[in-house]
Amino acid sequence: MTGAWTSKVLLLTAALTAGCANNQAPAGEPLDLCRYAIVFADEFDDLSIAPRVLGNERWTAHTPWNGDFGDAVFTDPRAGGPFAVRDGKLLITASKDGEGKWRSGLIAAADASGKGAGVQYGYFEARMKLPPGPGTWPAFWLISLKPAEDKRPKVEIDVIEYYGHRTDRYHVTGHVWYSRPDQDKTYRSGSRVPVEPGSLTGAFHTYGVRVEPGTITYYLDRKPVWQQPTPPEHQTPLYPLVNLALGSGYPIDETPDPSVLEVDYVRVYRPIEGAAGECRD
Repeated sequence: MTGAWTSKVLLLTAALTAGCANNQAPAGEPLDLCRYAIVFADEFDDLSIAPRVLGNERWTAHTPWNGDFGDAVFTDPRAGGPFAVRDGKLLITASKDGEGKWRSGLIAAADASGKGAGVQYGYFEARMKLPPGPGTWPAFWLISLKPAEDKRPKVEIDVIEYYGHRTDRYHVTGHVWYSRPDQDKTYRSGSRVPVEPGSLTGAFHTYGVRVEPGTITYYLDRKPVWQQPTPPEHQTPLYPLVNLALGSGYPIDETPDPSVLEVDYVRVYRPIEGAAGECRD
């Protein structure tokens, strides 16, 4: 981690820790979506997921760099597969197949060629209802939009990572990933966001992040919950991913079968200057 970035992280961490002690949100400019324009939105009125190459679809079903993860196999869209659309919502289902093997789903708004939907600076938001039960590991996250063979550092922003055995919190994290031979330069910084126990599985909530040249601000129901400096490696657009993984080192022997992540929408906004954008609830 660079010295300047480390100092900024420590300063923001101290300020936010003091704010949390007084039950205060991070200070900063209010989120006003009238100052943004939507550049990508999926309201999930239909299913638009390709296995690995976007083509005319909005999503692919695997990480573009072929880095799937977790204790459930991310599976291509197919009849009886992990993806379904119902009442304007995407359902991603983790379940055991006929051989007792867990299968689930991931969607990424990009493919290995670098084709995809994203912005370098802007606001990203998903409205979701999380699955209950230990072993579930749903996430809404962003990562650098570039061809898979591009070896420049990748920036990852985890807008929410939720571990189903801890219903009173979720995690927000910024990562910078370096490729060989510079893997030792990889670093991360994040925080746990406290919530009412069980509240994220009992109702829909919005999870957002605003990425600016100086700061990254995380939001729950459009209220700021954490902030960190934008890493100097952030040089490309970011695109969104949503997944229902299992495990992450935690047991899945008591994970409900099936487990369902419900996604109402995913939206990407870019900032505009001097004009009113589309204010969207």
